[in-house]
Amino acid sequence: AAGRMAAPTMEERKACWGARDEFWQCLDSHGDDAAKCEKLRRAFESRCPQQWVKHFDKRRDFLKYKKKLETEGYRPPEAAGKS
Repeated sequence: AAGRMAAPTMEERKACWGARDEFWQCLDSHGDDAAKCEKLRRAFESRCPQQWVKHFDKRRDFLKYKKKLETEGYRPPEAAGKS
């Protein structure tokens, strides 16, 4: 599926999202240890268009970052130096 840039069908989209969700759940339950989720990662990559894989990876990083801000609170960088 890698070569064709045709829009995925609904079935393909569902397969892709399902694979992504399983992969992300695996990462969540293993503290983001990608090595433990390698099989799911490969399924995710084989079921999703390359562009989507890149997009979802970025999205996950963003969501993790956001969650971190929510749990640890935002420290403005300019305030860090003044104590």
